[in-house]
Amino acid sequence: MAKYKGKKVLIVGFGLSGVAVAKYMAKQGAKVMVTDVKQKSELADAVNACADLKIEWEFGKHNTKTFEGAELIVVSPGVPPNLEGLIEARKRAIPIVSEIELAASALKEPLIAITGTNGKTTVTTLIGEMFKADEKPSYVGGNIGKPLLDYVTEGQKSDYVVAELSSFQLDITEKLTPALAVFTNLEQDHLDRYGEMSAYIESKKKLLKFCDRNSFVVLNYDDPILAQFAEENIGKLLWFTKKNPLSIGGAFAENFTGCYYNAPSKQIVARLNGKEEVYDLAQFRLFGEHNRENLMSAICAARSMGVNPKAIQQVINTFRGVPHRLEFVRKKDGVFFFNDSKGTNVMSVKRSLQAFSQNPVILIAGGKDKNMDFAPLVEPVQKKCKILILVGEAKEKINRAIGDFAETYLVGTFEEAVLLAYQKSRSGDIILLSPGCSSYDMFRNYEERGDYFKKLVSQL
Repeated sequence: MAKYKGKKVLIVGFGLSGVAVAKYMAKQGAKVMVTDVKQKSELADAVNACADLKIEWEFGKHNTKTFEGAELIVVSPGVPPNLEGLIEARKRAIPIVSEIELAASALKEPLIAITGTNGKTTVTTLIGEMFKADEKPSYVGGNIGKPLLDYVTEGQKSDYVVAELSSFQLDITEKLTPALAVFTNLEQDHLDRYGEMSAYIESKKKLLKFCDRNSFVVLNYDDPILAQFAEENIGKLLWFTKKNPLSIGGAFAENFTGCYYNAPSKQIVARLNGKEEVYDLAQFRLFGEHNRENLMSAICAARSMGVNPKAIQQVINTFRGVPHRLEFVRKKDGVFFFNDSKGTNVMSVKRSLQAFSQNPVILIAGGKDKNMDFAPLVEPVQKKCKILILVGEAKEKINRAIGDFAETYLVGTFEEAVLLAYQKSRSGDIILLSPGCSSYDMFRNYEERGDYFKKLVSQL
């Protein structure tokens, strides 16, 4: 821990992970500097959280000379990798690391890492709940909202650390060794940052390359990109699939179809160490095929780490999902409201639409575009949506792509979108917020957007 004492550590970006790094480094006696393009007033909560720490601040800009004077640079996930200061730092061979990497180097507990395009948060939460049900203490954090460094700094004690990792976090991480890595799926996302899908895939693949021969690796058999990951895998491979019973280790679903209300009982079969275990889904309450995929991956992960099957079944029976992910909000006048604000890419919206088999859907979509292709939504919108309501910066682009396949309205404000959806609805309809875009044109994050949607719905 003393290796950072007296060292000039520059934190670039001062969100949750930046605050965690500041506390960690200050505790070790490092000379902490912070640089952020936002003004101090915009970062009031973060600055106040570090009010008792000795920190040198730089607000409203990134001065290249500030980078050149650092001995170690810790970059927040949202900071562009092509920032001029970072380019100069690389030329000078100044080490650049992530909060995740700092935490991983300090952890003594097994690290379970979950990545992918969609489903990361649900899988991470499911695994944490399975550990909890089996009375195996675990810390759940990472991209899910709780920085891993907080666990280290606060001296918490758990048997396992479960971390959701985004591509942005993996971009700036060069070293960690997970005991287990889960890959949910790989689909188009964040092309505003990566430009090409191949660059996004390589970012996710870094987690696979971090694994060693003792690492368990859980892959989606049905994902053509992840199926190819197996060729480079040196760890202990487990598959999950909704298509074919596996002759190798992993999990598969029997009688696997999409569902909504009154879904028939189904089972997941896990084939591990030559033995089969059957998990009943009669009480599983999450909508959609994709959530059964999420559950299969979580079962593989939990069983690999020794979680008792009875504890897993308990979680299956009681788990009600996580906020902002196909979250049921309210039923009013026979209309069902669902908050899927976390649906920030095209395939996430497609999966959410497919979760509803019969009820007509009024879809609210739009926000800040991530250079996405919305064409894959043509078929599900045509089949599932009676009305499409578009809002935000991307509304014109979305309208050009899919506006001809449903009764479509373009509105100016988020409030208008919710009110119009309700006015156009009839008993039995589903009003679904699943934006397919980031929230940054109107909100600070998808949580704020989802919470505001729920507030508006509650006031109808």
